[in-house]
Amino acid sequence: MKALRLGFFAATASLLASAAVAEPVTYDVDMSHANLAFDYDHLGYSTTDGRFGTWKPTLIIDEEKPSNSKVNVEIDVNSLNTFWAARDEHLKSPDFFDVKQFPTATFNSTSVKQLGEKQLEVTGDLTIRGITKQTVLLVDVNKIAEHPMAKKKAVGLNATTTLKRSDFGMSMAVPYVSDEVNINISFEATVQ
Repeated sequence: MKALRLGFFAATASLLASAAVAEPVTYDVDMSHANLAFDYDHLGYSTTDGRFGTWKPTLIIDEEKPSNSKVNVEIDVNSLNTFWAARDEHLKSPDFFDVKQFPTATFNSTSVKQLGEKQLEVTGDLTIRGITKQTVLLVDVNKIAEHPMAKKKAVGLNATTTLKRSDFGMSMAVPYVSDEVNINISFEATVQ
């Protein structure tokens, strides 16, 4: 009877340990190793690029069941920087982002689908200028391992998508300045 009881407790402990491993885990994004960048074609002559300097991602990962993972991002649109002050001011004006009326953009994931061993498709609601559109991010998982400096489990991700700015009420100068805007996001994060 004692052996049976010990066996039961061992099996229960094992199941609980497995369940704990399978739980979604919240990660802290290292903003010193994070970038939210964009680029677009200018008249067919050049590519203009820029970034948002202030943004706050929230990341929850379930390695066992990626569909339980979530990502939410809040972007301070006023932190836009294309490395040319006059252009930045124009992009912040009502012709484009209209930051006085719409200072924040957001992305909230609605589904995560595993495409391959190290690739995910993250679908979510992107809101810019008060307009919400479904957006799909293609995410490459660079690495999941113990961070050599932080001594905690860490993940590194790159995500890409292409948007049409006219979908968000920014159609000035289309098609001369491309409607398509490429988005590139890269960051690393450690377990909280």
